[in-house]
Amino acid sequence: MLGGCFAAGGTGALHKIDSIMRRENDVDILKQHLKRSVRKLKLGRKWIFQMDNDPKHTSKVVAKWLKDNKVKVLEWPSQSPDLNPIENLWAELKRHVRARRPTNLTQLHQLCQEEWAKTHPTYCGKIVEGYPKHLTQVKQFKGNATKY
Repeated sequence: MLGGCFAAGGTGALHKIDSIMRRENDVDILKQHLKRSVRKLKLGRKWIFQMDNDPKHTSKVVAKWLKDNKVKVLEWPSQSPDLNPIENLWAELKRHVRARRPTNLTQLHQLCQEEWAKTHPTYCGKIVEGYPKHLTQVKQFKGNATKY
């Protein structure tokens, strides 16, 4: 499993998760990668962290770490993982990695890292730019299927 982040200006860290993901792992990943990714992406001080409502992301220990580190978190509706803009980026990553035909897990991880790093900032920007339209359509269709 992989965890990653991005913003309109490009991709941040991509982290390989070797074990069953637990809330304690989530805090460790945030500690290791969030601020470094914010600096890499040159987000400054006015950024908002968005994640889905997976229980390990919303646990007390994660909420405390986010609060203690003054991370502003976007409110997110329950049961809505497909609304998460990173899903578009995961699909693109899978397409590129699959085309390179990895033959083992080590190679798979290496190719994921390479393709993640090659993701063009313009693509990330388009995902972010198109997102308000996506949300408007979801609202308009009352949660039913949209063209996205």
